Amino acid sequence: MIELDTLTKRYGDQIAVDRLSLRAEPGELVVLLGTSGCGKTTTLKMINRLVEPSDGRVLLDGADVSSLPQHELRRRIGYVFQKVGLFPHMTIFENIGITPTLLGWPADRIRRRVDELLDLVELDPAGMRDRRPDELSGGQQQRVGVARALAAEPTVMLLDEPFGALDPLTRDRLQQSFSRIRSQLAVTAVFVTHDLTEALLLGDRIVVMRDGHLVQEGTPHELMVNPVDEFVEQMIGTPKRQARLVDDLLGRGAPA
Repeated sequence: MIELDTLTKRYGDQIAVDRLSLRAEPGELVVLLGTSGCGKTTTLKMINRLVEPSDGRVLLDGADVSSLPQHELRRRIGYVFQKVGLFPHMTIFENIGITPTLLGWPADRIRRRVDELLDLVELDPAGMRDRRPDELSGGQQQRVGVARALAAEPTVMLLDEPFGALDPLTRDRLQQSFSRIRSQLAVTAVFVTHDLTEALLLGDRIVVMRDGHLVQEGTPHELMVNPVDEFVEQMIGTPKRQARLVDDLLGRGAPA
């Protein structure tokens, strides 16, 4: 569904992404994982041409995205931002329905689609349609952001640390909800995060990046049991250490 072929992005003498090649198969969720500045968000933005590559190419279902008009490409790909990016002057209905409206969908189809999506992200359509973003909690806004990204029935979603700004309980609920939605719709997704635990819980495959390069890719299990170098081993050491600490705390509290 998505193929990156020696994708490169330069800013003057600085190389943000260096000859990156990878694939996301239909229905797969690929996580781009790495520390800040490793090139993961730049890579994500090159897929839908929010950032134009310096070299290499992106193929979407076999077609080079550089041959597609930018507005058409972006309407075919759902995009979820960390800071949501809802339009504050629009209602929730208008926010979710904006892309179908631009595509010329009839009003009754847009209304049905908005209500379907609000149900899908576990928000009550009757209570949400006419509200504005500032009337919603952070978790509710992020759910609306996911609904908006799905509005035009895309087969591909890009997610840039969508749950990073949320409290742990809300984040956990939304991770579970997103996993259910993705499975239900069979959407192909590329998901950016710097949180290894999130990557392990959500990803079918994880791509570890460092300084614009692909360091290792594999299933969550493969990364956990066979890190390719010290950098990856240090990354996976964090959730392992945290799990041991939790186990120790539980053990100390157990009755004798």
